[in-house]
Amino acid sequence: MARLSRAESQERTRERLVVTARELFLGHGYAATSLSDVAETAGYSKGAVYSNFRSKDHLCLAVLDSIRAEQLTLLTDSVMRDAGIDDRLATFAAWGETHIGDEAWTTLEVEFLTSARHDEELRHEITARVAAVREALALLLDALALELGASLAMPADQAAMTLLSLGIGLGIQRIADPTVPTAVLTDTLRLILGISDQDPRGLASDRL
Repeated sequence: MARLSRAESQERTRERLVVTARELFLGHGYAATSLSDVAETAGYSKGAVYSNFRSKDHLCLAVLDSIRAEQLTLLTDSVMRDAGIDDRLATFAAWGETHIGDEAWTTLEVEFLTSARHDEELRHEITARVAAVREALALLLDALALELGASLAMPADQAAMTLLSLGIGLGIQRIADPTVPTAVLTDTLRLILGISDQDPRGLASDRL
């Protein structure tokens, strides 16, 4: 077996630390998990953690990056798969019901944001990451509209902000009450895309 280069070994260590921290942060909470817990569970020294991440906060940023990237992939697959628009929307709705308000993920996001609110550097990092998510969502909406031959009801960046804000609000509500439905998210996507339930072709007649 070929020996790993120093860079490859460090990347593997980093990935293992992120996976382990994700399990612990989601399972036990951010505040309740120490870097020593992460290092011990992953099978490394605490020094190995610090050689890859400046702090526990920066490790959590990497964890949240991994979760958001995973969810964005699932979301993209739900609306860009090769199927009719009604099937895509049904899959999107299923994604929302399954993941919007996931207690562990949503709680981690809120807990981390609360702990970081007085740290200007971290707030900047968080803001940049949220902006990147909005941009990716805006690109997804543009691509979906182009494929459907539709015109978005508002600029893509505003539409992305609307869906993201609605999703966050629903997520927080569903922590307290998991029965809160997410159908309004799918209904909002329909409005943004100009899709009517009554039009058998899927697109509202005034957008053809």
